[in-house]
Amino acid sequence: MEPLTVTPLFAGLLALLYFFLSFTVIRGRGRHKVSLGDGGIPQFQRIVRGHANFTETVPLALILMLMAEMTGNSAALLYGIGGLLLAGRLVHAWCFLFTSKNMAARVAGMALTFFAIGIGAGANLWTAVRWQTGA
Repeated sequence: MEPLTVTPLFAGLLALLYFFLSFTVIRGRGRHKVSLGDGGIPQFQRIVRGHANFTETVPLALILMLMAEMTGNSAALLYGIGGLLLAGRLVHAWCFLFTSKNMAARVAGMALTFFAIGIGAGANLWTAVRWQTGA
């Protein structure tokens, strides 16, 4: 089996973004003196939810991407999935951290993320069907 090269790249980049989002939540906890939850503080709620949304979507997308890479899908497909995911997560994080009313960008970030998940799911299903049918 060839070494995995695409998924580790995007996993590493997304891990850096996760670290940044986590640090932002930790800093907010100290600033607002909130141990658990969001303390009912609207701006801090946004930061906590942005971080939580990342943890709710990225693992599945990376698992799908990894499985697609392990089963021999093209590098172009994998870079497409990873690029959509990274772009979506960056736009989404920007919206939660630095804007309060840019709903269009927030929707765009989620759409890019869902496209990445959908393409990853489709690639895995296509591979499974091909292998099951011997095509």
